[in-house]
Amino acid sequence: MTPALPHLLVLTDGEQTRERTLLETVRLAIDGGAKAIVLREKRATTAERRALAAVIHPLVAAIGGVLLIASDLTIEADGVHLAAVDPFPAERPALVGRSCHNLADIRRAAAQGCDYATLSPVFETRSKPGYGPALGLAGLRDIVDDFELGSDDAPGAAPVGANGRPMPIYALGGIDIDMAGVCLRAGAHGVAVMGDIMRAADPSATTHALAHAVRDCDCGQTAIVPPRRPLDDTLDVAQYRHRETWQLGEATP
Repeated sequence: MTPALPHLLVLTDGEQTRERTLLETVRLAIDGGAKAIVLREKRATTAERRALAAVIHPLVAAIGGVLLIASDLTIEADGVHLAAVDPFPAERPALVGRSCHNLADIRRAAAQGCDYATLSPVFETRSKPGYGPALGLAGLRDIVDDFELGSDDAPGAAPVGANGRPMPIYALGGIDIDMAGVCLRAGAHGVAVMGDIMRAADPSATTHALAHAVRDCDCGQTAIVPPRRPLDDTLDVAQYRHRETWQLGEATP
């Protein structure tokens, strides 16, 4: 049975964790509500990544969460997160995700049977400066709609999985507390966050706020995310750059 996917994916980067170790940061993120961790650390050796996974996997398993390893099927975990150019594994793990950067990537991931895909970069990102160009909210919405509903070059709705929904798409790149809920409103299933949590002065509080914004929070104060609506010139980043966004899902006039 495929594990359930939350609305918040946390991607690791030990080079952004300030004075803390990566394990300390991941523990704090889990304390804050993270239920899905993607272990990247591509500059580490396989032995180092395996040692990290051996500690992190029981932590997420204890809360019913999942651990995915970036581009490595040899490390014990719940699944793998593939780069855009990685081949699909011959022996499929329980969960397979893929990094995507455009509509063609998304359609290919779905056709391969991926359980989810990240779409990036939605916004400019400090983690990968110069990486882009950024899709923006309109680009995110267009790709999600064209994938789910069909487009002129590929009419017809996307195939649905066992849950009756198309493959989930996670917005990635420059996502912070202010913009997380807005990405859901633009059509994303959830958000994938690296820098905003890894660099946070308090990763637990930051993760909790992000989880709250995308309705993964168990605090009892459910975030209100209005139904999706077509993007227009009034739905832009500037309009949503204040705290009401993640508290209420929509900025006040």
